[in-house]
Amino acid sequence: MKLVLALGLVVAAVSALPQAQQGSYTTKYDSVNLDEVLSNERLYKNYFNCLANKGKCTPDAAELKKVLPDALETGCAKCNEKQKKGTEKVIKHMLDKRPADYDVLEKIYDPKGEFRKKYKDEAGKHGIKL
Repeated sequence: MKLVLALGLVVAAVSALPQAQQGSYTTKYDSVNLDEVLSNERLYKNYFNCLANKGKCTPDAAELKKVLPDALETGCAKCNEKQKKGTEKVIKHMLDKRPADYDVLEKIYDPKGEFRKKYKDEAGKHGIKL
């Protein structure tokens, strides 16, 4: 199984995860520019606040929030490669530059730390340090 850095949750994969269709997530939001979202404080906070239950959700963020539990549980099995890479990018960004935000989302989506351990072990197999 390819590495899917979970919490990507988070977030992010902000662009990517929306509504399941025929065993996979929609590609409707695959064109979201993750670099722009991660580098723009306003855009980033809008996504974060949605996922953290602190603000309104745009349609794409609402879809992400809706499928996030399933994506975590299944290791993003319904994600395409672009979505998996986007998820990894977002998680790395959060762990490196916004660890407090990562912790907030982890408490919501992984309160027992099960996914962190699972994905940390998987990441280590691929030479990625979480």
